[in-house]
Amino acid sequence: MDLKMRITFEGKDYTFTVLTKGINKQTRSIRISMDGEEYELAPNTRSEWTAAEETSQHSHALLRAIARSVSLRYRL
Repeated sequence: MDLKMRITFEGKDYTFTVLTKGINKQTRSIRISMDGEEYELAPNTRSEWTAAEETSQHSHALLRAIARSVSLRYRL
């Protein structure tokens, strides 16, 4: 079962699905799906989770906020 999560960003609600199973502290990438597109989240050199690829549909700040939400949820 995929985990559906919600986030409010800049006054708008977004729903996304965490596709990666078995997330733990050793996980180095997390796949999510939002609005029919899949994104990969990964930690950067400062151990901050962020989107691995650029996107035109969603802002990088939104994807960074989602990555932070997921990392807090799983205590990464």
